[in-house]
Amino acid sequence: MSAVQIKFPSLTLRAGKRALSRIREEGLKPADVGVLPGAAGGPKALGIQGLDLALFGDWLPRAPRERALIGASIGSWRFASACLPDPVAGLRRLGDLYTAQRFPKGVSMAEVSRLCGLMLEDLLQGQDAQILENSLYRLNVMVVKSHGLLAQDHKGALGLGLSSVIGNNLLGRVRLSRHFERVILHDPRQQPPLHALDDLPSHYHLLGVDNLRHALLASGSIPMVMQGVRDIPGVGPGTYRDGGLLDYHLDLPYRGNDIVLYPHFTDKVIPGWFDKSLPWRKGDADRLQDVLLLAPSRQYLATLPHGKLPDRNDFKRYLGDDDARERYWRKAMNESQRMGDEFLELADSGQLSKYLQPL
Repeated sequence: MSAVQIKFPSLTLRAGKRALSRIREEGLKPADVGVLPGAAGGPKALGIQGLDLALFGDWLPRAPRERALIGASIGSWRFASACLPDPVAGLRRLGDLYTAQRFPKGVSMAEVSRLCGLMLEDLLQGQDAQILENSLYRLNVMVVKSHGLLAQDHKGALGLGLSSVIGNNLLGRVRLSRHFERVILHDPRQQPPLHALDDLPSHYHLLGVDNLRHALLASGSIPMVMQGVRDIPGVGPGTYRDGGLLDYHLDLPYRGNDIVLYPHFTDKVIPGWFDKSLPWRKGDADRLQDVLLLAPSRQYLATLPHGKLPDRNDFKRYLGDDDARERYWRKAMNESQRMGDEFLELADSGQLSKYLQPL
């Protein structure tokens, strides 16, 4: 990617304790990175597209090696795109397809699911096997299996179920086990690089061409917005939904000695989707000690329309004027190249460590 004139920092860089010490002493090289997490966040992914393009299209390929990509919701779609034979084309196609989505007022959950299924078909273009055969990346897709009322797609039942989830989550994340189980579908060639997941019921299953699309669609299936995905092949009967419900920002116990490079929408880690309004729920410092988090700076966000990244509320904000929403989202994607350029400049010049802050 070509360099641009940087008038002010577009990136915030935060690192866990061990990553902070390591990068300050040794710098950061592509070969240091073994894991990349991708958070849930819907259209926010469009706002960091330039960062993804710099990482997967330039920086990481300089040191080819096996790397684990762990995504929930849109994070899994981003990483599936990066596993396509041409990651740059795949990531750009994801941005174009997502931006072009149009949902009329009162659209049903079934219709949203149908349209997202078509978007996934257009994104993968029949290259499911190539994603799973990628020589460099090992894809991990996070979903949740839903229990009780949350296993239904009737809005009344879902509403009651979600109210119960909110109440139980206030009492403690462990009580979410009454409603969900964590499911990670992973590349058969590599176990997910995680220590034991003992906070909530968790299960591992293999990804294959027979269930990749089911897993990706389930990982982004937000209750009340989309239908759950039923009976994922190789996983078993049940209703599977958005992985971000339990693991919103992937506050996971990463295993190994590699840097966990985290291109993210924000400079903090919120454990679960239901923790967004609970400021005391924060990422665990021990789990995140090897993480280097890259996020848009406040100065950068202030230059964007509405002072923020694209988000799902924009569908309502621009209801009836999708052309204006598309222009806004494309501007955010175009501007995000500054983040990618700035990362490459800082990494290549050896100046990145000077801008690190604790995570």
